[in-house]
Amino acid sequence: MALFSISWYIGFMKMPNILQFVIQTAEEGGYTAEAVGYSIHTEGDTLDETVRNINEAVECHFGEEETKKHSVPIMVNFALPAMA
Repeated sequence: MALFSISWYIGFMKMPNILQFVIQTAEEGGYTAEAVGYSIHTEGDTLDETVRNINEAVECHFGEEETKKHSVPIMVNFALPAMA
């Protein structure tokens, strides 16, 4: 019964109108990215790699079929370190 309820929920996941990500510098180097309001997390060694990984993570979270049907803009915010 639990399997049915999980697949029912996944089948009715809707794509949002816009996805917002916050990118931060990782302590160990590189960058981390986290979606606001969704459990989507990824990382990369460079900003370019992080942005590519964001696209892959969104596809993985919502499913390839859903992301192909709906083009969703992705807004990225950068958390910059405080200036001394």
